[in-house]
Amino acid sequence: MEPFIPQLVYIEPKALDYPLGLELKEKFEKMGLEIRETTSHNQVRNIPGENENQKYRNAKSTLVVGVRKTLKFDTSKPSAEYAIPLATGCMGHCHYCYLQTTMGDKPYIRTYVNLEEIFEATINYIKEREPEITRFEAACTSDIVGIDHLTHSLKKAIEFFGQTDLGRLRFVTKYHHVDHLLDVMHNGNSRFRFSLNSNYVIKNFEPGTSSFDKRIEAAGKVAKAHYPLGFILAPLYRHEGWQEGYLELFEKLEATLPLYATKDLTFELIQHRFTQTAKRTILKRYPKSKLEMNEEERKYKWGKYGRGKYVYKNEESDELKGTIEGYIQKFFPNAKIEYYT
Repeated sequence: MEPFIPQLVYIEPKALDYPLGLELKEKFEKMGLEIRETTSHNQVRNIPGENENQKYRNAKSTLVVGVRKTLKFDTSKPSAEYAIPLATGCMGHCHYCYLQTTMGDKPYIRTYVNLEEIFEATINYIKEREPEITRFEAACTSDIVGIDHLTHSLKKAIEFFGQTDLGRLRFVTKYHHVDHLLDVMHNGNSRFRFSLNSNYVIKNFEPGTSSFDKRIEAAGKVAKAHYPLGFILAPLYRHEGWQEGYLELFEKLEATLPLYATKDLTFELIQHRFTQTAKRTILKRYPKSKLEMNEEERKYKWGKYGRGKYVYKNEESDELKGTIEGYIQKFFPNAKIEYYT
């Protein structure tokens, strides 16, 4: 697939006070894209479309250039202490994605141009935790790689973290457009992770993202650029032939990655889950989806804040976990499994 190009661009006036804001405006003008003004990246209105679904799809191809005013970083991710807000939103149409509900009626993509202020706040967070290492996640609410060929915000962030002693950057992607990131001086301080799955899941539930083979090929490029490498297998999904599907994934990964890259691999394993709210949203936006969401066949798991989700029943979850962990042990015995949830 071709790199993402927005159909419509909105720019906050204050974004033009920053070099990156001016650079992006000039770039999009030269590309002949329609550019509109918005008072705030949180208040984008008049997305074209005759109905809600059309507006949703058009929003997914809309890029908003703004200023991130709130620099209080936070993350609920088990793999990092803080989020670093470089972007919000994603152009992919993954049926199961939690952004379906968390983004609500604002599924458009936002990129933030006040990078110097974001990096300054990052330094303060690192200093607060000295002498411990502090990890920052750049993809909590976005696929930052998917737009970085346009913005180079991630590239600048990787360079920034490469110059720190105690800061570490982490991000994950479903896109293979990584070539501009291969020569960055990362100094091993940025872990490049790919979201991978069986070919069945990618083909049926992840439209608008890079293919199974393209992602694995990109992982090989990143490994050869000596980035620390990781994989998120999510959602682990029990489809017909799932054992063979995930076995194929690990066989292709082993054949692609150079041996030296397998000594510091990480895996994050997340079983498929859904909420009733998410199910309603998914069926409205993707009415022909084959995604299995039968509450009677699942277990209800309570969350931290009194809200829960439907996950696989214990026996099915244990089989899924045991199978995937067995593959990791067989093909990448030195890898670290960070969690299964």
